[in-house]
Amino acid sequence: MTRSPEVIGLIAGGRQFPLLVARGVKAAGHTLVAAAFSGHSNLDVAAEADVFRELKLGQLGKLIDFFKQNGVTRVVMAGTIDKPKAMDLRHLDMRALKLVFKRRDKGDDALLRMLSREFESEGMPVAPAHLYLPSLVTPEGVLSRRAPDEREMSDIRLAVRAARILGRLDIGQCVVMREGIVAAVEALEGTDATIERGCALGGPGCVVVKVFKPGQEERVDLPSIGPDTVRAMARGQAVCLAVEAGKSLFFDREEALAEADKAGIAVYGFGDLGLEQDN
Repeated sequence: MTRSPEVIGLIAGGRQFPLLVARGVKAAGHTLVAAAFSGHSNLDVAAEADVFRELKLGQLGKLIDFFKQNGVTRVVMAGTIDKPKAMDLRHLDMRALKLVFKRRDKGDDALLRMLSREFESEGMPVAPAHLYLPSLVTPEGVLSRRAPDEREMSDIRLAVRAARILGRLDIGQCVVMREGIVAAVEALEGTDATIERGCALGGPGCVVVKVFKPGQEERVDLPSIGPDTVRAMARGQAVCLAVEAGKSLFFDREEALAEADKAGIAVYGFGDLGLEQDN
């Protein structure tokens, strides 16, 4: 946690994460300046903020000016954003357009790194949102009642290797595997849809793995799981969920693990799997 009170600028996306971060920032004694996007953000953040403003998606110049005018010293980003809509050139202001056209790599991480540098160039470094919610970080080890069996551990290792190789190309975070065969790789559709597709193709018994991509911008884009992840797996009769410990977020952990135990799903926070050569 930071040493003394600061003015934290929160860029709020959708779902519960930005609200949790807002509460964490306030609990730590900081001033919270929050910005949300019309139709895309959790507006409950407004009640937690000392200063709040709603902007249109793509107004990067106005966002930076808003933070500077309110003395923001550090920026955090939390919550989901519809990426195709966020990248719609028709809705971007001049500063956002310049950012988009400057980047050579079109992947998510490249954009997030450049966005972070924009704030840093204005004297507002970007901090990881989980700095204010350390309890959300996934711990290492078996988290469910049932541990992964030998076959599932084999699939976990294979999926982690595949995900890390794909991750170097800034592709996805989630791989669905069954009996050593890749059933699905996450693209633009998100984790839950990837699980649905993978289980439909792979059949009962799939293993789902989420990995921190090599070189990923960890300050603003950690892999995450929660009850919805487990429910999607249960619907598809998947049997094991593995996620990288210390480099991923686990929302509503108690509820998610109760769902996993009910469905007989093993949940595992993996650390060193002896695959360092693939990092």
